[in-house]
Amino acid sequence: MRKLTFGMNLSLDGYIAAPGDDLGWSVPSDELFQWWSDRVGATGLALYGRKLWETMSSHWPTADQQPGATPAEIEFARRWRDMPKVVFSSTTSTVDWNTRLVTGDAVTEITRLKAEDGGPMDIGGATLAAAAMRAGLIDEYAIVTHPVLVGGGTPFFTALDNWVNLSLVETRTPPGGVVLTRSQGRGDEHGPNVSARLGPGDRRSLPGVLTGASTAMRNPSPGPSSRSGEPLTTQWR
Repeated sequence: MRKLTFGMNLSLDGYIAAPGDDLGWSVPSDELFQWWSDRVGATGLALYGRKLWETMSSHWPTADQQPGATPAEIEFARRWRDMPKVVFSSTTSTVDWNTRLVTGDAVTEITRLKAEDGGPMDIGGATLAAAAMRAGLIDEYAIVTHPVLVGGGTPFFTALDNWVNLSLVETRTPPGGVVLTRSQGRGDEHGPNVSARLGPGDRRSLPGVLTGASTAMRNPSPGPSSRSGEPLTTQWR
């Protein structure tokens, strides 16, 4: 079975693109660009939504032929052309550069692809990834968080019906103040109403979260006093 990873640049407030599909805030350092390039080189199959396909295919097929192209950009362009790709779209008519077009149900096709033998798969594009996320098909999240607030745009995560517990497997701090994390699913999802399945003892172990934090905050008990008689701290029940 193939592993499926959703990896994107992310603003600190959770967006992969600012309003107007602006990506100017996510220009990578040389080290980070090489990391993305190595991922492309190691990907057995990339799954794209229409918008991401249009963005990538408008530049990378000929990027290595542009004046001033760096060795890293030339390498990325070659890797991108060679990487097998699937585009999910009902409006795109033609694709190229080792790419196949799927116009049917995306979740059904991704499920079929995951069940096959082969190298790891990457998924990109907010709408396509959201469908895979809701279907529980994503095994790993590779997130490169940039220290910027863009205030809106295209969110990385979609609304889910269940909690998805993840295990952090890698953290890096490339130049530029970015933080790269990789988290993998643990296969122990929980529904949203966890407190309904907890006993009294379990609720006591989660003070302030499941036992009425608002009530506790309205009834603080004074802590130790200073020499002036004023409380040094406030202890919440």
